[in-house]
Amino acid sequence: MISADDAINEPLPAQFEVFLDEHRRALHDCLDDLTEEQVRRSLVPSRTTLLGLVKHATFVEKVWFDEAVSGRPRLSIGIPENPDESFVLDDLDTIASVRSSYLTACESSRRAVADLDLDDKLPGNRRGPVPLRWVYLHMLREMAQHCGHADILREQLGLTSELGDA
Repeated sequence: MISADDAINEPLPAQFEVFLDEHRRALHDCLDDLTEEQVRRSLVPSRTTLLGLVKHATFVEKVWFDEAVSGRPRLSIGIPENPDESFVLDDLDTIASVRSSYLTACESSRRAVADLDLDDKLPGNRRGPVPLRWVYLHMLREMAQHCGHADILREQLGLTSELGDA
């Protein structure tokens, strides 16, 4: 996989994928070197935990690269109607299971848009049809935000964070 620096002269779709994959990898890696208890620890008033962030990112992948692309309803995709519910952890959620679901969702996302152009309209969004370009920009914004959340939560656990680099 190439880095963002190596993608400077690549076509725009490849640049979007490289940047998004770097954020995906950083969020996946936010669970490194932590125990099951630590990743579930509530450190802020909201439902946000490290494991919950990765579980929510799985939801986000399915919203934007399944629901938006295919038009399938969330119920048939197997995701909650409400984004806040996607942070809720159950007893079966572990580092391994949530990471596995996340990696599977990311790979499905890549496949879902592999043959689409940036200006192709995705029909399944609640706002109405949106171009793939907009979805990439939205995903980059959301993933960057969640990577920042993960950095702060890791710091609250006493770990230095190396999730992103300048």
